[in-house]
Amino acid sequence: MKRVLITGVSGVGKSTVVAELAARGHAAVDTDYGGYCSPGPDIDPPKPTAEPGWVWNEARLRQLLAAGGNPLFVGGCVSNQGRFYPDFDRIVLLSAAPEVVRRRLLERTGNDYGKRPGQLERALQDQAEVEPLLRQGATLEIDTGAPLETVMALLLDHALG
Repeated sequence: MKRVLITGVSGVGKSTVVAELAARGHAAVDTDYGGYCSPGPDIDPPKPTAEPGWVWNEARLRQLLAAGGNPLFVGGCVSNQGRFYPDFDRIVLLSAAPEVVRRRLLERTGNDYGKRPGQLERALQDQAEVEPLLRQGATLEIDTGAPLETVMALLLDHALG
């Protein structure tokens, strides 16, 4: 079974890509939802939706990776994800220009991160500091400033090819 991590900082389009994968019939999980994140790696998730700074609950994520479909796409960006890199066949970094990330965070619905005081600045700082680290572990980087259809074609070709 192929396992593909889709990662990137807030606002690059992880949730959009995961939703599109699911709409196309692929097994796809956005770890910001469903209780995959918690305040600590061994703490039971106190609620189903992740909060900034939370990490993957390691037991829940290992269970997901063991039971997933073929292929399984997992979307997320947390500080302990590197512990799981050996469990993925591909690691796809989604990126976008800072002005694109800024616009998306301000305009998106369904997730308020980036709208509270200081969060937008923090998100852009994370992009500058964290994205280069994510790039080091990626097997492919896709600029999500491109049309969604282009992003999906690149992702699926890399993941399934």
